[in-house]
Amino acid sequence: MDAWDDFLEERILARKIMIGVTMEQLKPRGEKQPKIRRGRVDSILLYEITDQELDLLATGLPSSIFLNFTIFLLSVAMSFLIALLTATISSLRIYNVFVIVVVVGFISGFILLCLWYRNRIPTARIVKKIKKRIPSS
Repeated sequence: MDAWDDFLEERILARKIMIGVTMEQLKPRGEKQPKIRRGRVDSILLYEITDQELDLLATGLPSSIFLNFTIFLLSVAMSFLIALLTATISSLRIYNVFVIVVVVGFISGFILLCLWYRNRIPTARIVKKIKKRIPSS
């Protein structure tokens, strides 16, 4: 059998299941079926969430971009500061570029760090808000 025959056979089986043919009728004669064991649960809690909550949980919070840029800018500023302190730079223009990168990196990094801290909402808080919708018994 080639792939096309397998495909057709699967489609025919799917159609038979859709029109109400039971699995017992589809079971090949003489073949042993696997034993299915199921453990039942007493109750299931279903939580309804909004699209916005789902997006926040899936993609992360918008304030996390502040933290990403903070880490980047502070790392660059620290690297350039270490280079300034350990290397001898003879060109005044290159020295000025390094100083500007260090100052701008630290200032913008700390500003973004403050913005992130102010706007952060832990994921645990969102989950807690969702779970609070069902009163505990």
